[in-house]
Amino acid sequence: MACAAAGRVGEIAARIGDPSFLQACATRYVAAGFGVPGESEKRSWRNSWPPLLQALVRAGLSDLQVYLEYGTPGGSRRLDALLVGAGPDGGLGLVVVELKQWQICRVLDAERVMRSDQVVTTHPVFQVAAYRSFFTHWRPAEAPELEVRAVVVLHNATADEAAALRPDAPRVADIPVLSGADLSAPAQNLVSLLRCEGLGAPDAVQVAAFEGIRWEPSSRLLNHVGSELEGANTFALVGDQQDAFVRIRAVAARHLPARGEEPVRKGDGAIITVSGGPGSGKTALAVRLLGRLMRDHPATHPRFITPSGTLRAHLQEAVRGHSAARELFPGIGALRSTAQQAGALVIDEAQRIKRNGADGLPPDLTAVVEYVPLAVIFLDERQIIRPDEGTTVDEIRTAAQRLGRTHHHLELTGSFRCAGSATYTAWVDALLYGTPVPWTGHTSYDLDLADDPFVLQQRIDRAIAAGRSARTTAGFCWPWPRNRPRTPTLPLHIQIDVPSPTGQTRVWEAAWNARETLIDTNGNPLAPRSQLWATHSGGHQQIGCIYTAQGLEYQDAGVIIGPDLTWDHDRWKAHPDQSHDEALRDLPPQQYLRYALNIYRVLLTRGTHTTRIHATDPTTQRFLDHLITQAPAHSVT
Repeated sequence: MACAAAGRVGEIAARIGDPSFLQACATRYVAAGFGVPGESEKRSWRNSWPPLLQALVRAGLSDLQVYLEYGTPGGSRRLDALLVGAGPDGGLGLVVVELKQWQICRVLDAERVMRSDQVVTTHPVFQVAAYRSFFTHWRPAEAPELEVRAVVVLHNATADEAAALRPDAPRVADIPVLSGADLSAPAQNLVSLLRCEGLGAPDAVQVAAFEGIRWEPSSRLLNHVGSELEGANTFALVGDQQDAFVRIRAVAARHLPARGEEPVRKGDGAIITVSGGPGSGKTALAVRLLGRLMRDHPATHPRFITPSGTLRAHLQEAVRGHSAARELFPGIGALRSTAQQAGALVIDEAQRIKRNGADGLPPDLTAVVEYVPLAVIFLDERQIIRPDEGTTVDEIRTAAQRLGRTHHHLELTGSFRCAGSATYTAWVDALLYGTPVPWTGHTSYDLDLADDPFVLQQRIDRAIAAGRSARTTAGFCWPWPRNRPRTPTLPLHIQIDVPSPTGQTRVWEAAWNARETLIDTNGNPLAPRSQLWATHSGGHQQIGCIYTAQGLEYQDAGVIIGPDLTWDHDRWKAHPDQSHDEALRDLPPQQYLRYALNIYRVLLTRGTHTTRIHATDPTTQRFLDHLITQAPAHSVT
């Protein structure tokens, strides 16, 4: 059972003040795969658990089963507390509890609030409603019947502060928001306030039955999400994407049970690797494939995993209308456990899976090759950007052969980004990895040099004003403190000196993208959180880096090549001492060069229609100026 603590309410309430109990919770939290709890997490336990448990004991509910930090499959979500009781009809009753330490927050709209520290987050009522939805849509047919309720507890809030958070939406009208005063109500009132009316002590058999449930998405949920993913224009397929889609479906039909068939493994299964360069359509194919597997082979419980938090956030955004769909996209930390449960698995950006010191295939990916009946793995070996990453097709093929698995490899050669201009992507590859050649222009792609970052940003601003999607990225060559202040303005850590013909120097300043969503006093967006920087309103006013841009695209791209990569005497030269990336800056120059070239290749291939480049090093800027000629192209005006 993935949680920090489990047991009867009364037993845990008796131990809650014991430091050794909290230490045991932290140990179990790590063992559950949730990571190492930080001090703020443990502080929230100390502050929020006692008021809840004390209220439950006062209400005479000491014999209910409680789980603290209960994790859904794959660790996608953790519930602050989950109560399990026996219902009057013999079934089980669940109460999902969302605990908040807030006192004051501002409701922005139906599903968002802004806390007093300026952080924008999901409205707690809709947050706990999504948790409740999980139990409804992921309960297998053979599991005990469940009646699922929910409650939000703001133990520091006054009655008025809690009342302000009670939404009018009918679908959440049965979810109360309790204040500290509510927790002090007479004992006879607490049972109904905490949504525990009619629940008694579950016996050991009932507790074991609940803990033995193997949560899996319902066919209805899979069909809905699959239809939505397959029907989205964003993920349309053409050319060799379609050919690969057909071939993968044929392999799936040989190895996976069809809709209505028993979930039994057919033969030894298969491992399929799909490689391709930037814009070759890997992610679109991966998402469409997931949708099709959900509809054609629901008994395999297909999952989609990517090491890219940015891509995962966008996929969850794409299916946000289905509140129980989040678990279909487990985090990369759940790769091994997912491999042991899913009958079909799609992995995108596999080259970014961490090796964790292993020679050959990373252990978690080895588990995929060993256990999953059908795994489809998408990767681009020239998008390896850190020394602790780097899975290759050869390593996957070798592992498959060693484990007796059938391996198929498909290559995507088309270009669906850069206006379909294979000419431009070939030019970028020659620039970085081969012999640089002059850009002679292409009728469908506009490439040019920006004299300075002021000009670069002006072009991006004009593109946004014209209704286009546009972003600027840069090499990781300026500070990016982990604990930036949560204020409506971001610090301008990126500073570039720009000399003028008069001899005076101007300083161009900009901010990196925000870690969390920022809004102004009127609730208007100023900056989206990092994972949504490339697509949400306000992102063009901050600068993105490799970690926020990889896997995404926009119409107009601005790229700043920082001082970590310069052109010197007919070759690229790396300067790791100019990097602020902790994973790279201590590498030897020649090792750093490999990653720097891959990073700038990614940044240079995000624009679907135009790219403007500026290099901070004067020699590199002159070299690029020599290569990039003013050929006829579609310009941004």
